[in-house]
Order: sequence, then structure tokens, then C-alpha cells
Amino acid sequence: MSVKTPTNAAMGLPESLVAVEGEPSTTRRFLKSSLLFVLIGALIYLALYAASEALVYQYTKRNRFFEVKTAPFVDYDYVILGASHAAALDYDDMTPQLEQMTHSKIINLSEVGAGIFVNRLLLNYFLIDHRAKSIVYVVDSFAFYSREWNEDRLSDTSLFNRAPFDPALVSALSSSPAGRSVLPDYILGFSKINNPDRFTPDISADEAKFNTTYHPVKQIDQQRITYLYPNGNDQATFADYLGQFEDLLRYSKEHNIRFIVIKPPVPTRFYQMLPQEAQFDQRLKALLAQYGVEFHDFSLVGNDERFFFNPDHLNKSGVLNFYDNSLKPLLAP
Repeated sequence: MSVKTPTNAAMGLPESLVAVEGEPSTTRRFLKSSLLFVLIGALIYLALYAASEALVYQYTKRNRFFEVKTAPFVDYDYVILGASHAAALDYDDMTPQLEQMTHSKIINLSEVGAGIFVNRLLLNYFLIDHRAKSIVYVVDSFAFYSREWNEDRLSDTSLFNRAPFDPALVSALSSSPAGRSVLPDYILGFSKINNPDRFTPDISADEAKFNTTYHPVKQIDQQRITYLYPNGNDQATFADYLGQFEDLLRYSKEHNIRFIVIKPPVPTRFYQMLPQEAQFDQRLKALLAQYGVEFHDFSLVGNDERFFFNPDHLNKSGVLNFYDNSLKPLLAP
């Protein structure tokens, strides 16, 4: 008596899900094709990443993460932190000139539009593999009144589109709550790969005007103030960022790093437009006194109109005058 073997149809199995002997199933073919597609895509992405990384080393000049990664020394006498007023002190060949004047090794890690959050990240990154005897903090009141210059600025991926890959920076970003938001972008290099200016040096429009002289225009000056203080002088925000600044003072004291705070020259007419600057100075001085930190206010020193290339930034003549008459005596051994 013969026994009939159940057919696939009788068992309720569609023929498309049953592998024919000697022939891969449809599912297996799909998985292999998908894996091949992903592998090719990954290889293309890795090639783009490698190419963009090479372009970073070829064209980058001002990116601060690049400067830390390629810093020629381990030990520095001075690290300069701050926002755009400090960045202007590094334009052209100003830092090498200051090094000559003071016989010191100096690295400028200031960043345009940067408050304490960005400054602290850059310092933390620098100190992973380097050392500094002193920190020179070029302070601007506007950076204490808005998250635009702090958390929002740190989460701006444009800061990292010329930052070379470095495990030390991954570590620094991982330890910063605000920095973690850009960590995936930095690791994957998305902004770096998609940087439209990848084939040009990163010289800003401001640095291109460094040798010019500004002729005051009241409307432009007012627009500048409105831009710098989008929230006015919000006191709750100020208290928060002043507390963050105090953490940096405490850190430097615990690690025996000398801390110097300076305010650079600005034109008198511009200084008079700053919202409650005297109140800001009073609270800053009180905090600095608690930690025995030096404070040098050069706001109205060497601030002739001919020394500025826009409403409030020193031009080359102004920086050289500032270096020769103010910073050289302060920083010289």
C-alpha cells in the first residue's frame, strides 16, 4: 500500500516561500543583494570621508579643533579664549608676532560668537594632550546673556566641518551635555563631507577686512548691538553663565593654571551703547576677586577710531598697538 507525500499546496505553503533544491530562495537573494548594496555604499562613504579629511589638512587655517589637533607643542605658556574680539587678535600673523614680543608659546583658541560653553569645550579638548601655564580670557558681556552664543553655538555643526577626526575630541564632546548633540555628526563626518567650501581656506570675511579702517555709521552700530544682545541683558541667563564661568575659574585654580581676564579696546561711542556694562563689570570683578584672578580692562585704552575695521573689532594697526602697549607688558616673562 503506497503512502502519498503531502504537497506544499496541501500543507498550505506558498510555493514562493519554499526553496527549490540547488537554487537560493528569494529571501536569501534579497538579503545578499541588500548586503552588497550596503557594503558598496559604505565603501563609497568611507572614500568620501577620507577625501574630506585630506582636504581639511590641505585647506584649514582657522578652525580651532584643527589647531589643537595639529599644535606643534605639548606645553604652552598661554591659551587665549574668548569670542570674536579675541579671534581678531589671531588674524594674519598676529599670534607669531605676540609670541616674539613676549618670548612665549601661545595658542589662540577663541571662536567667533562663542560663550563659555564653546570656550570650555575647546579648553577641555586642548588639555587632554597638552598643558598650559596660563589662560587669557578675553571677556565680552554679550556672551553671558544668550544661549545663542553658548548651547546653540556649540550645537552648530559648522564649527566641526573642518575638525579632523580625533578620539580626544570624541571624548571631549561625550563629556559635554551640549556637545553630545553634534557627536554623531562629528563621528560620521556628515558636515565635513558636505562642506560647500571644502576647496577654499577658511578665512572669514572679517579677517579679509583686517587691514581696513571703519568709518562709523550709527545705524550699523545699532544693528551690531541688537545682534550681540538678542535678549537684552537677561539677568537670569547672566547668572547661569556666570556660574559656568566660575566653574572654569575653580578648575584653573585646582590645576594651578594662572587665569587672566581682559577686556579689549572698543571705540568709546560703541562702549557707551553696551547695555548696563558697568553692572556687568561690577559683578564680574566681585567674582574674580574671590579667586584672586587678575582683571585688566582695556576697553577705553588705545581705542582710537582708526584702530578698527568694523564697529568694534581691532584692525591690524589696532592689534599691534594693543600688543605693544598693553599685552606685551602683561604677558612678558
